[in-house]
Amino acid sequence: MKIIPLGERVLIKQLKKEEKTKGGIYIPESAKEERKEGEVIAVGHFKDGKELPLKPGDRVIYGGYSSEEIEIDDEKHLIIDYKDILAKIE
Repeated sequence: MKIIPLGERVLIKQLKKEEKTKGGIYIPESAKEERKEGEVIAVGHFKDGKELPLKPGDRVIYGGYSSEEIEIDDEKHLIIDYKDILAKIE
């Protein structure tokens, strides 16, 4: 299934939470933080038709509270507004 976001939206796949620290200590479920980091799967366009400055495969940090959660191939994905993307990780 191919999903293309409409307007200034981005489809991202959330990255999984860390199971253990770099030192090898396992993190209990109650202490895990929700990571607001994901991989871009598909992007929409600006209102004037120009492409957003992201491409599939980019890793981003996002914020905001307005996102639409969908499930594709049994994996959690989010459709978020472009304005809620805070940074691109290189």
